[in-house]
Amino acid sequence: MKKNLKTVMRFTVILLVLVTLAGCLGCTTKDNESGSLKTITLNEVAHSIFYAPQYVAIESGYFEEEGLSINLVTGFGADKVMTSLVSGDADIGFMGSESSIYVYEGGSKDYAVNFAQLTQRAGNFLVSREEMKDFSWDDIRYCTIIGGRQGGMPQMLLEYILKKNGINPEKDLTIIKNVDFGSTAAAFASGLADFTVEFEPTATTLEQEGKGYVVASLGVESGYVPYTAYCAKVSYIEKHPEIIQAFTNAIQKGLDYVNSHSSEEIARIISPQFPENDIETITTIVERYKSQDTWKEDTVFTEEAYKLLKDILKSSGELTGDAPYEKLVNTTFSKNVPNG
Repeated sequence: MKKNLKTVMRFTVILLVLVTLAGCLGCTTKDNESGSLKTITLNEVAHSIFYAPQYVAIESGYFEEEGLSINLVTGFGADKVMTSLVSGDADIGFMGSESSIYVYEGGSKDYAVNFAQLTQRAGNFLVSREEMKDFSWDDIRYCTIIGGRQGGMPQMLLEYILKKNGINPEKDLTIIKNVDFGSTAAAFASGLADFTVEFEPTATTLEQEGKGYVVASLGVESGYVPYTAYCAKVSYIEKHPEIIQAFTNAIQKGLDYVNSHSSEEIARIISPQFPENDIETITTIVERYKSQDTWKEDTVFTEEAYKLLKDILKSSGELTGDAPYEKLVNTTFSKNVPNG
């Protein structure tokens, strides 16, 4: 029954993607009023301090330096971001690269190609209802946890970590997978489950409100993984290589900044993106990510990292065929970023 449900969910996403693709009226790239900047729509999977280099690039004007104006939209889930991308509502998608594999496996000719990787660790945290100073993964046995969407990177990484710790995700605990991406924290705060998996700043907010305690980092537990990357359709990259290059250049500047400045300096730059959090909280969260080596030094999505991604998908039973690296990853733009 679970296998059938998983198959239905995957093909529902693929069908939605293909239907919206058929109705695509063209890309959203356009000149702004002055004609000096190209406005592009970027759809991000979540609005999280996890993606600090991107917000540094926005707030520091790095995109403008490259001739771009960014219309930032939050999709709240990789499936929604991918749907927006293939329909033409977004020019660039930012999400886990597993979604590009699903679309390619679905037979789309104008599939999404990953051209720049941003994060190299998972960015979510395990939050417990009770304080657990000596937490071990054995403590999660026979409990209920709010996980992620089946086939999504957060859920697959959780299962990957559980298996590494000798825990069977199907038998040793209950994982809730049907809570909407943006509603997991609220569901947990209302009393659902013993644990939840949350990104920042939501994990810290639950702590500050006394509704949960961060007990483990999935980024530390999983090790280095190609967690999130930027992608665009084959047709868009072919038509607008100069935009993809400019975008990649700006993201590299953001990476250069976070890898060479303090957490407090980073927090002050990105604070306009998170008005609901004070500087001290943002600084704490940035340091949490920075200390675990979350952000890459460059945007090159290596074949080794892609192989690890496919291994994770295979471990979760989500990869049924082959998804060639040379088809779904383009490192040309990352390698052509100007030095300095």
